[in-house]
Amino acid sequence: MAEITHPATGFLIGDPEASPFEAGRLPSPPELEKAMSGLILSASGWRKVFASPEPGEARAPWAAPLAAAPAGAADEDSLSPRVSAADLFLAGAMASVFTDFLRERSGRPDPAVLVGIDSRPTGPALADAMCRIFLGLGARPRYLFIVAAPEIMAYSRHASLVAGDHDDRAEGFCYVSASHNPPGHNGVKFGVGGGVLPGKDSARLIEAFRNLVASPDLVKRILYASEAADPRELAKVYSGVSAWKRRSVSAYTLFSHEVVTGSADPALQGAFLDGMASGAASRKVSVLAELNGSARSLSIDADFLGALGVGFRSLNDRPREFAHRIVPEGESLATCRKALEEAAAADPSFVAGYVPDCDGDRGNLVIMERAEAGGPARGRVLGAQEVFALCCMAECAQLARGAAARGGAMPKAAIAVNDATSMRIEELASAFGVEVRRAETGEANVVGLAEELRGQGYTVRIMGEGSNGGNITWPASVRDPLATVSALLKVLLVRDSASGLPAARGHNASGVVQGLYRIWLERTGRGAEYREDFDLGDVIASLPAWSTTSAFEAEAMLKIRSADHAALKARYRDAFLAAWERDGADFERRLGAVSWEAFASKGSSESAVGEDFAASGRGGLRIVFSDAAGRKVAFVWMRGSGTEPVFRVMADVGAFACRAGSADENQAWLLDWHRALVLEADLA
Repeated sequence: MAEITHPATGFLIGDPEASPFEAGRLPSPPELEKAMSGLILSASGWRKVFASPEPGEARAPWAAPLAAAPAGAADEDSLSPRVSAADLFLAGAMASVFTDFLRERSGRPDPAVLVGIDSRPTGPALADAMCRIFLGLGARPRYLFIVAAPEIMAYSRHASLVAGDHDDRAEGFCYVSASHNPPGHNGVKFGVGGGVLPGKDSARLIEAFRNLVASPDLVKRILYASEAADPRELAKVYSGVSAWKRRSVSAYTLFSHEVVTGSADPALQGAFLDGMASGAASRKVSVLAELNGSARSLSIDADFLGALGVGFRSLNDRPREFAHRIVPEGESLATCRKALEEAAAADPSFVAGYVPDCDGDRGNLVIMERAEAGGPARGRVLGAQEVFALCCMAECAQLARGAAARGGAMPKAAIAVNDATSMRIEELASAFGVEVRRAETGEANVVGLAEELRGQGYTVRIMGEGSNGGNITWPASVRDPLATVSALLKVLLVRDSASGLPAARGHNASGVVQGLYRIWLERTGRGAEYREDFDLGDVIASLPAWSTTSAFEAEAMLKIRSADHAALKARYRDAFLAAWERDGADFERRLGAVSWEAFASKGSSESAVGEDFAASGRGGLRIVFSDAAGRKVAFVWMRGSGTEPVFRVMADVGAFACRAGSADENQAWLLDWHRALVLEADLA
C-alpha cells in the first residue's frame, strides 16, 4: 500500500499502486448498461447516484430511514465512498473522451487538465479513476483535490491565457461534482477557459462518450490506458495537490478582485476595494458563513472578506461536515438563520449569512431585519429570486455610478437570465434602462446568451438563473457566493463620495457620486425615502414585489409518465386553451389579465411560438399573461430537468397586478391551475 492523504483534511487522495481497474472487478455488459441507464447527460453536467454502500454504512444524518434495500443498492443520501466497478469504468470513459477533445481542440498530444472535486465522499474514487486514464493516455492531470467550482474555473481561466510552455498552462478542466444534488449523487463538469463547455461542444462530448460506452472495446481501452499510467507519475500527481491548490487560491483571489470591482485595472480595483474597506471601517459589518461541509470550506472566503475589513465567522466549515441537505433552499437555511440571530444578539455588526451548495458555486442568503418595537431582531431567509434581484440591483447601480463618476451616460446594457427567472428582473432593470434577455434553463445557456449579447455591443455585467439562486458577475462564467455577498456588501458600504468631476458635467449638481442604494431609490422615484441608517431589510423591501414558486419546493416538481415532452406540451396546449376559455374571468378578476403569449426557450434564445407549444420540445415553455394596458403581470413555466428525473413547473405573479387576494395567494392559485393542466395533459 502507498496511500497518499490530503495534508489539510487527512482524507485519502488515493493509492497509486492499487488500481481500481482490476481484472477481478471487470463489469459485465449488463452491469455497464445498468450503470449507464442512471446517468443524466446535459450541458449543465453529467450526473447520477454513484454511492454504493454496504449494509450499515453511513448515510446523511438528516435522511429518513429507508425500507430494506438490496445490499449495495444505490442510495442518494449515502455518505459511502464506495463506487461500483461499472461506474469506475464510466468515469474512465469520461476521461478518455475529454482527453481526445482537448487534443483536437489544442493540437497538443499532451494537454494539461485541471482536476478537482467537491466534498462528496465518492469524489476521490471517481477522480482517481479519471486521473489514471488522463495519465495513461498522455494527458497531464493537475489535481487540486477538494476545491470550490468558482475557484477551479478562475484558475482554469488564468491557465488558459498563459503561454503554451508555461508551467501554469492548462487546456481545460474536469470537475467532479453534482452541485446541489444529495451526497450520494456525483457527476462531472468539463470546461475550457473559465467556464463549462458551451452547448455544441458539450453535445459533441456526450455523443463521443455514448459511442465509447457502446463500443465492445470499452473495457479493453480503459484497462490499457490504466496500465499505461506509471504509478510513480501518479504519485507525483497526488503529492502535488497542495502546490496546485496554492496556485488556484492565488488566481482566484486576483480574479475575484476583478469580478467585484468590474475592472481589470489594478489601480481602479484598489481604489474601489479601498472604498469598500473604508465603508466597513466606519460602519462595522460582519458576515456569517454556514458552509455545510462544502468545498467552500477550503476556499478564500475568510481571507477575501477579512481583507475588506468585514468581520467573518464560519460554522460547519470542515469538508463533508454536512449538517443538512445540500441544496441551499428552504429548511437548509434554518441553521444559518439561527446562528446569525445568535451572532447578531452578541454583536450587532452581523448583518447577513450565506449557505453554499456542495461545490460552492451558489450562495443563498439570510439577512438580519430591524427589530420591531420591544422585540428582538430576526433573521430572514431570502428566496433565490430575491437574492438574484438584490444582486442585479447592486450591479446595475454600480454601472450607473461608474457612468456618473466618468461624467457619461449608462452604457447599452443587458442582463441575461434563464426562462424561469421572475419578471421582477424586468421591472427592476427598466429603472436603469437595462434590457433583459432570456435563455433556456442551464448555466451554459445563460452564459452563451451573455456572450452573444456582448458580441452585439451590450455590456452584460450580471447574468444568472434567478430560479436556482446565485449570480454570475462578469468576467466570471459561473455563479459564486463571493460575488453574491460582495453585491450585498457594496449596497451597504458604497455610499456618496466626491466625484472629482465639476458639477457642470451634469452628472450630479453637487459634484457627488451617489451610493448604490441612493441611486436605486432615485431611479425609481423614491429618493426622498433614503436615510443614512438603512439596513438590508430596507433594501429588500425596496425591490419589486413578486411572488414566485421556489424551484425546490415540492409543488414545483412533478413526476410524469410522458417521455415525449413536445407531445406533452401539445396536449397541454389543448387543455390550456379550454381552461383559459373557462377561467378567463378569474384571471381578469384576480390579476387584470386579459391576454397571454407563449414563449419557447431553447439553448441561448427564447422566442414567441403562438399556439405551437410543442415547438419548445424538451426546452422551456413560458406563458406570459398581460393586462389591458399590455403590462406583463404573471407567467407560468414548465420544463423537464436536465440533471434530475423530474418535470419542473412554476408560477410568477406581480404584487402590483393583484386586484383580489395577495400576490402569494394568487401565485398559489395560478400554480395549482397550471399543475392541474400539466397532469391532465400527461394522462391524456
